[in-house]
Amino acid sequence: MGKVTLITGGARSGKSRFGLTLGQEYSRPVFLATAEVTDAEMALRIDKHRHERGDLYTTVEEPLDPARILELSDSQVDFVLIDCLTVWLGNLMHHLGQGAWPYREMQRLLKILEHPPCDVALVSNELGMGLVPENEMGRWFRDVAGRLNQDVAIRATEVVFMVSGCPVWVKKPVERTTKD
Repeated sequence: MGKVTLITGGARSGKSRFGLTLGQEYSRPVFLATAEVTDAEMALRIDKHRHERGDLYTTVEEPLDPARILELSDSQVDFVLIDCLTVWLGNLMHHLGQGAWPYREMQRLLKILEHPPCDVALVSNELGMGLVPENEMGRWFRDVAGRLNQDVAIRATEVVFMVSGCPVWVKKPVERTTKD
């Protein structure tokens, strides 16, 4: 069974950079990108991130159903970095609407994280430490993102909170010792 790592923190806290370093330990890592090109600024941002990743990762773009990619993973993939859950949630809201809640795609991802086919790291923004959004949709998004983060954290082997580029382990695997 694969290890699951949730990497969370605020905007520009170093989450993606840290996730990319995790992939350096593997011979066949996949970067599962959830972002979609919605405007010129986003296109530039995506190109910049592709350049930063270099050739180490095989990039797969999947804005709506990352579980499908994990289900298709075979022995040729030993690590998948999903970046990022909050962008993915925004995609689901945009394409399916709030009325489609609870999202089947979200339930599928949570299910596969219980027994992933390879090691998986997921990047997600921590939205609950800031101001309360001023409108209903913003509050709904914050609440659902917070619940998603909790649901992933429950399934995760480890949870890392990024602060100014520094990882702080919130949840670590339990190390077993034997008694003589």
